Amino acid sequence: MTANPTGNPERFEPVFCTIVPPFVLDTLAQNQDPALAEPARRTLQRDAFERTQRRLTTVIGAPSVAAPKGAAEGKPHRTVHDAKHRTELPGRKVRGEGDKPGKDATVNRAYDGLGATFEVFFKHFERDSIDGGGLPLNATVHYGEDYGNAFWNGEQMVFGDGDREIFLDFTIPVDVIGHELTHGVVQYTANLTYFGQPGALNESMADVFGSLIKQYTLGQTATEADWLIGAGLLAERVTGTALRSMKAPGTAYDDDVLGKDPQPATMDDFVRTGRDNGGVHINSGIPNHAFYLLAQALGGHSWERAGQIWYAVLTGGELAQDASFADFAKLTVAAARAKYGDGEELKAVLDAWAQVKVPAT
Repeated sequence: MTANPTGNPERFEPVFCTIVPPFVLDTLAQNQDPALAEPARRTLQRDAFERTQRRLTTVIGAPSVAAPKGAAEGKPHRTVHDAKHRTELPGRKVRGEGDKPGKDATVNRAYDGLGATFEVFFKHFERDSIDGGGLPLNATVHYGEDYGNAFWNGEQMVFGDGDREIFLDFTIPVDVIGHELTHGVVQYTANLTYFGQPGALNESMADVFGSLIKQYTLGQTATEADWLIGAGLLAERVTGTALRSMKAPGTAYDDDVLGKDPQPATMDDFVRTGRDNGGVHINSGIPNHAFYLLAQALGGHSWERAGQIWYAVLTGGELAQDASFADFAKLTVAAARAKYGDGEELKAVLDAWAQVKVPAT
């Protein structure tokens, strides 16, 4: 099946995307300290349930969600719900579009993060919401008991509060919100298969645009950005700065409980594994690093040129669902040439892929 760049593919793969990789939760679940193990086990159980629900939704069909009547093009339509530490979705509505901020900082962060994501895609990529057609943005906060993850389930965003031992509130890093919503953009465009290299590309796309959304909210250029995914999410006891680093894959954490960040930066260290859907959260470090190198070489704001090339490939209709890193790299070369000619952008794209040792020609 080929992707449809303007609307829904004929069907969606049953993808359930979380920000925290399952191998991290597996490690925590085996810890001798019940304060660490029990929340991780509950999180894994909920993730397994939601993954099954996502698969069933794909089989029987999800309810269609349209923008409300009178909704203006180019304006978000956000709704935030509170699960009150239960797991029924979506929970009780606590803030709608245009409502003033309340006392719950988690609700306010979720609302603002949905808005920032919408604004970046509309303002800089001319995309009206996740589906390109004004899709309402729904989120649920305070999900589950010490739930240590955030996810996009194909229809909405869900955020846990963390266990406060390893993970803090999942609405704290705006790039987590941007990451998960970008999985929705991938769903409605290239719909990359969630396994192996195409799955790692799926994860990388979410990291790339999540990082751009963070940089946009902070007003940062490529050189000013930290290129960390999930900075501010790890609790004080954890020896680490974030979940992943696009600048230096493999360095985000090195902790006696979590272990060491396993991400490679180049194909020399590509990880072959059956875990994590064939290493989708691990090997995403390679295309992540390629984007970082491109953005650094071009300078300025990362969404201005580097982001435009990546977005053109994601939405252009030529990226196959089972695309390899090399397939994607070659399409970025073609997109750079089509948009910018044979100038510095093309050279920077070729150099970036060469540095991570992915063939791009």
